[in-house]
Amino acid sequence: MNYIKGKYKNAIYTSESGYTVGLFRCKESDVEEDLTNKTVTFTGFFPELNTEDIYVFYGKYVYHERYGYQFQVSEFERVEPVGTDAVYEFLSSSFVKGCGEKTAKKIIDALGDDAISLIKQDKNNLLKCGIPPLTAERIYNSIISYYDQDEIIIYLKGLDFSVKEITKILNLYGNKTKNVIEKNLYSLVDFIEFNKLDKVYFKLYEETNDMRKSACTIETMKRLTFESGDTYSYKEEIYEYMHNKFQIDLYDQFDSLMDILKFQGEVKVVDDKYYLMNNYQDEVYIKDALFSISNSNMPMLRNFDNFLEDIEKEFGIKYNDEQIKAIKESLSNSVTIITGGPGTGKTTIINGLLRMYQYINDLTDLQMNHKVALLAPTGRASKRMSETTNFGASTIHRYLKWNHESKEFGVNEYNRNEHRFIIVDETSMIDNELMASLLRGIDHDIKIVFVGDEHQLPSVGPGNILKDLITSDAFAHVRLESIYRQSDNSYIPVLASEIKNESDYINLDNKKDDYNFLNCDRKQIKPMLKTMIDKCIERGLTEKDIQVLAPMYKGENGIDNLNIILQDLFNPSSSRLNEVHIGPVIYRENDKVINLINNIDQNIFNGDIGYIEEINANKPSEFMRINFYGNHVTIKRDEVTTIRHAYAMSIHKSQGSEFNHVIIPMSREYSRMLYNKLLYTGVSRAKKSLVVIGDPSSFTFAVKNSYSKERKTSLKELIVNNLMQ
Repeated sequence: MNYIKGKYKNAIYTSESGYTVGLFRCKESDVEEDLTNKTVTFTGFFPELNTEDIYVFYGKYVYHERYGYQFQVSEFERVEPVGTDAVYEFLSSSFVKGCGEKTAKKIIDALGDDAISLIKQDKNNLLKCGIPPLTAERIYNSIISYYDQDEIIIYLKGLDFSVKEITKILNLYGNKTKNVIEKNLYSLVDFIEFNKLDKVYFKLYEETNDMRKSACTIETMKRLTFESGDTYSYKEEIYEYMHNKFQIDLYDQFDSLMDILKFQGEVKVVDDKYYLMNNYQDEVYIKDALFSISNSNMPMLRNFDNFLEDIEKEFGIKYNDEQIKAIKESLSNSVTIITGGPGTGKTTIINGLLRMYQYINDLTDLQMNHKVALLAPTGRASKRMSETTNFGASTIHRYLKWNHESKEFGVNEYNRNEHRFIIVDETSMIDNELMASLLRGIDHDIKIVFVGDEHQLPSVGPGNILKDLITSDAFAHVRLESIYRQSDNSYIPVLASEIKNESDYINLDNKKDDYNFLNCDRKQIKPMLKTMIDKCIERGLTEKDIQVLAPMYKGENGIDNLNIILQDLFNPSSSRLNEVHIGPVIYRENDKVINLINNIDQNIFNGDIGYIEEINANKPSEFMRINFYGNHVTIKRDEVTTIRHAYAMSIHKSQGSEFNHVIIPMSREYSRMLYNKLLYTGVSRAKKSLVVIGDPSSFTFAVKNSYSKERKTSLKELIVNNLMQ
């Protein structure tokens, strides 16, 4: 590690996280190149830099093809002024309140070059210089405040926080940092991983105290709900998890600890159910809001049959009885649920529903845009909704104006949207928190239609919204059963239905226009996939046409390994393409990637697929430019964790999307993830063709394995209890 010593001049770029690109006037260095009296470009994370201070930066001097030489800073320290001139310059600077040039000279004459150290040791040393008490107090407080940050940085480094983490902590808490950490270290969990904080805890304390017990209890309840999808836990589950993961045995302290957490508003206990307060409040709000919407007065349908004839002529279709019922129920009720598998005509119904609403209410296209909102939980699903309806659609996060920094929605119960008719697609993907947030952000004097497939995977987050709404029997529900095949020789919708019904008679060898099963053992999956992709490329198909879906990331045939093979096939290494190594992963220009977070500022959402257009390996502030459906997004070096390769992706991540050609590997090594709902979801993603590669017995095992554990939620119970009142 090298060093440079000198003064900070100015910043070229500074991010909200504290990442800085700036200029540094070097006075001393051990870098092989002579940097003395030169201005050097530097990069790194910093809480704050002052132009009047002297710093030592530690790191390495590197060459960037585009930006030239840069000093990459991994650590830094501020140097205390040494010598009469330096001490005088500091004391008479703007940092020290109440001390001008005359007072600075007076202090140095009395205390010498050690003036700063002597003042820090005892403020009464200023009185010995003939400084009035009030002025001495101001000077002393300025110096202590100035050097406090250095002491805090040393303190945080001693706790093994990284420079990036230190920057974030100091930006938030400043001189209160030590107090915050000692009072409740775990309050930093919003931006520092819990496991890291728990390691830091044992640098401060030898044994578990009440602070750690409370924090580990909350963390346990969070993990239990997110791992299981439950909205509450039982005492035994919490107790066992804390014992196994955190080595905490509460014995007879459990109830008293819960009393404290209840008093603090962190936890709600109902009978023997233990909820995180936000989970409980969300379920109660969903129940209250849906009944509020249901009880709103809605006008009667007018000229339905006449309008239906016009719509059928316009679209060139004939609706069947269950489709007509779905449209009529949606317009007759304030809350309606429409469910059905692939090929049952959900999109056809949405199109008819939009046109019928427009005709009945005599609305222009412009008025429709003001009164109607089409929503979906993912970017891919909202884009597909927009394409199939020719009507603007949005993700729920964008509709509610999600703020990534504050983790809050700009549209809420205090600032609601005013649409009169809302259709929500892919409802099975919506978790408790997102549903509650949506209902908080809309007026309750409206019509809302929830569309989805109850047999797909439930939401990633806690809750089982669609199923709870259906089984409560409180709202109008139309289940679509009839399957519309693309041709007599198409099989995908039928196969999905057979999987859903756990059929004993699925003929995997039943090759069709849109379906094929390639039988092989697990060691042949990758070679067979490679051969198949080679043939597809010869036919002119690209990674935009083909999507590989797999159940797991790890393992011989896991998503990570499949992506390595598929990247080499679809986007091989080339001298024309910039690439960068991030750990074991190589990202290359033209790579297909998936976004993993919601970022409304950049208009990208969890599940969006894009292509890397440009990589600037040595420009962290503009590290990658990615094209998401025509939206060109630049991400920083420290944001690369928000993407991953998408030649192969998980079936969970594919939910809400459709792909022309889907390939699903099937192997016993996936056994813990082979279950009915997962397989059904993967198969139902295929639009034009589906190929399954692997072991038939694994496929059959998945069909029969209804492992999908029943989630513990209270929404249905709350709704039913409300009906009985």
